[in-house]
Amino acid sequence: MEVTFQFDWAAAFRSIPHLLPGIPWTLLISFGGLAIGFFIGIFFGLLRISPIRWLRWPAILYIEVFRGTPILVQVLFIFYGLPQLLGGPINALTAGIAAIAINSGAYISEVVRGGVQSIERGQREAGLSLGLSRSQAFRYIIWPQAFRRMIPPLGNQGIISIKDTSLFSVIGVGELVRQGQIYIATTFTALEVYFMVALMYLAITWSLSIALRLLERKGLVGQ
Repeated sequence: MEVTFQFDWAAAFRSIPHLLPGIPWTLLISFGGLAIGFFIGIFFGLLRISPIRWLRWPAILYIEVFRGTPILVQVLFIFYGLPQLLGGPINALTAGIAAIAINSGAYISEVVRGGVQSIERGQREAGLSLGLSRSQAFRYIIWPQAFRRMIPPLGNQGIISIKDTSLFSVIGVGELVRQGQIYIATTFTALEVYFMVALMYLAITWSLSIALRLLERKGLVGQ
């Protein structure tokens, strides 16, 4: 039996007002989690390159655990598992932000480590020869150069984290995918709705990619 199907553009465009409320939630979870993850990444990234072994090992453990397990498992553990340990429920939004924070923090730790280690040793030695302390040499010489080199991979991690929020519909967060699921339940237009959801994610991530390319052209990132 031949099955014919025609894409319903009208149904796709009708879904837009129902999907738009999911964009603020998507951005809040992704960028809120990334902001926290950035500081987590700096902390563990610097521990990762510490000359003191007992400081390096906790950082290595954190990085390997959270890079080696799926973010979906992490958010399910936070939302369903932690309440059993804490004795109280955890808000879905909080669970989503926490999952992005700890997951992105593990990846950002490696970005920080790579950025700092990419600066030539002579830069630090030059700072010390000028009378700067080790912390001052790091703050005023090493870190500014390293941070510029970190921006492109940090931007890539931002794009990944934005897409990761699509998994959080499983805990009821009202992001784009969840809004689409709710609308599909009453209209049965899955193909059209998910097509629009994909376009909205593409618009968000593409905008971030363009911003990063503009920074690179202006020489504000990289070498």
